[in-house]
Amino acid sequence: MGSVNCKEYKTTGSTPKKEKSTGGAVGSYQSKCSNQSPSTTMSTEESSPDSEYTSAVPVDCRVTDLKENEMKQVDFDEDTRVLLVKQNDRLLAVGAKCTHYGAPLQTGALGLGRVRCPWHGACFNLENGDIEDFPGLDSLPCYRVEVGNEGQVMLRAKRSDLVNNKRLKNMVRRKPDDQRVFIVVGGGPSGAVAVETIRQEGFTGRLIFVCREDYLPYDRVKISKAMNLEIEQLRFRDEEFYKEYDIELWQGVAAEKLDTAQKELHCSNGYVVKYDKIYLATGCSAFRPPIPGVNLENVRTVRELADTKAILASITPESRVVCLGSSFIALEAAAGLVSKVQSVTVVGRENVPLKAAFGAEIGQRVLQLFEDNKVVMRMESGIAEIVGNEDGKVSEVVLVDDTRLPCDLLILGTGSKLNTQFLAKSGVKVNRNGSVDVTDFLESNVPDVYVGGDIANAHIHGLAHDRVNIGHYQLAQYHGRVAAINMCGGVKKLEAVPFFFTLIFGKGIRYAGHGSYKDVIIDGSMEDFKFVAYFINEADTVTAVASCGRDPIVAQFAELISQGKCLGRGQIEDPATREDWTKKLGQPLPQVR
Repeated sequence: MGSVNCKEYKTTGSTPKKEKSTGGAVGSYQSKCSNQSPSTTMSTEESSPDSEYTSAVPVDCRVTDLKENEMKQVDFDEDTRVLLVKQNDRLLAVGAKCTHYGAPLQTGALGLGRVRCPWHGACFNLENGDIEDFPGLDSLPCYRVEVGNEGQVMLRAKRSDLVNNKRLKNMVRRKPDDQRVFIVVGGGPSGAVAVETIRQEGFTGRLIFVCREDYLPYDRVKISKAMNLEIEQLRFRDEEFYKEYDIELWQGVAAEKLDTAQKELHCSNGYVVKYDKIYLATGCSAFRPPIPGVNLENVRTVRELADTKAILASITPESRVVCLGSSFIALEAAAGLVSKVQSVTVVGRENVPLKAAFGAEIGQRVLQLFEDNKVVMRMESGIAEIVGNEDGKVSEVVLVDDTRLPCDLLILGTGSKLNTQFLAKSGVKVNRNGSVDVTDFLESNVPDVYVGGDIANAHIHGLAHDRVNIGHYQLAQYHGRVAAINMCGGVKKLEAVPFFFTLIFGKGIRYAGHGSYKDVIIDGSMEDFKFVAYFINEADTVTAVASCGRDPIVAQFAELISQGKCLGRGQIEDPATREDWTKKLGQPLPQVR
C-alpha cells in the first residue's frame, strides 16, 4: 500500500542524511471512513517499527466533516500542516505544501488518486506522496491515519517528517562489481531529474552526469525573474548530495561527439567514455540574430547564471537598457531591471507582447501593465543596427524606422537554438530545427540513446497527434523521469500535459495545453488581472487554458486532459455553468463497450 521508495530529505540544496533502512514501507496510510476504534482501522505495514512514528494526534476533523472528493488542511502541530483527502470512501494524508515553491495543495486540483499544485502544476500521488509530474524534485511526506471513537481523525507522523517538509525517495549507490555505465548529458532540469531517478530505480552501475556549465545544476527559470540570486539559492542539490549517491558530476564539460556504433561519448575535457545507455538533454542556447553590431560588448542574452551576473555587473542607476523581443525572456528581464536603471525600452515585432502565446487581448493588457510600470514599449518595430563606441561597447540602437535610441545595455530575447550539433554523423536522426524524434518512451532511432527536454520532438497528452518540440521547464523534468525509468528497465509512457508560467510585476500567469486556436473566450476581469482564457480550435474544442488570479483553474484543466478527457465550447459558453466541467476531475472515464 505504501511506497518503498521513501527517504527523508531536509531541504533542497543541502545533503540528505543517510538513514539505515528498517525494511518497512513508508507511504500514506489510509483508513476506511468508519467509526471503528483505532486498533481496527489501521491500514499500514506492520513491519514499520512504532518508534519511527509519533503517537496518534487528534486533528481538527471528523470523518463526517469531509465529503467524497474533498480536501482539508489540518494542523498536526504548530509547525506541521497535513492535507487530508477523502476519496473512494478512504482517508489519505500527505504533506500540505507543494515541494516546488510551497503552494498550499488544499487549493489545488484533486484528480483520481493524486493532487496537482495550483501554481505550477506539479502532481503528487495520494497513496504514497511520490511526485509524478513537475516542476520540483522531492516527494511529499506521508502520514498514518486512524479513526477513533465518534469519527475523530487522528494522525501519526514519521518523526523525521516533523523536521522535513520534503521527502527524497530512496536512492542506491554504485556497486563495484556492477560494470554498467549510464551517462546523462545536460545539467539542466531534465538531466537533474534523470540522474536522481536512475539511482531511485535501483541502478548500481557507474553514473556520469555531464554538465556544460561550471555551476551545480540549478533552477534556471528563476534567473530571468530575479537576477540577483546566487547559486546557493538556485541549485537543486549541493555537491555532497551527488557524492553520496556516486553520481560523477563533470562540471564545465560539454559533449563534442557521439559515436553510437562504438557506444562512446567524446567530451570537451578530452575524455572518451563508453556507455551502455545514454540520456541526452542538452537543451538550447540563446540565439543572436544577424544584426550588425550584435557582438559588441554589453549585448547580452539571458540563458545562464553567468549571463545574469554579467548584466548586473554592467548596470548603474544611470543605465539605459533596451530589450529586443516581446516574449517571456525579454519581458521578464525588462520587469526585473526597470527599478534599477534610468530607463528600459522593449522593442517588439508584434503589435502587443506575448501575442503568440496568449493572443491579442491578453497581450494588450500586458502592454498596458508594462507602460504603467514605466517601461517604454516600441511595438511593431525591430533593431536594424547596433552602434558601438570607441571602447567596443554598445552606445545606441537604430530601429527599423531609423529612430535612434541611446543604449548602454542591450538584452536579446530573440529565441534559442537547440544544442544538438554534436550529434552530426552519430546515427541519431536530427530534424532541420535541431530536434530529435523520440518514441513514447523517449528512445531515439538508435537503441539505448534516449533524448528529452528541449531537444526532444515528442508526443504530448492531449489533442496533438503529431510530435511537438516544446521547451517547457515542467516538461523537461518530466522527460528526465520517464527516460530514467525506461533506461532502468521499466516501462513508462509519456503522458504529460504541457504547463508553463510566468511572473511579471507580481502578476502570475499560468498556461496549460497546446494547439492552434481560432477563438478565445475570456471569463473575468482583464483590467484587474483576474481572468481565465479558453483557447478554442476549429473543432470547437478547448486546446489550452490560461489564467491570472484564478487558481486552480489551469491546474484543473491540466488534470482533466491528463485523464484523457476534453472540454468543448458548449461547456463554457454559458457564464453561469462555465466551471461545471471541473466536477469531472473526480469521475472515472465512462466504460466503452
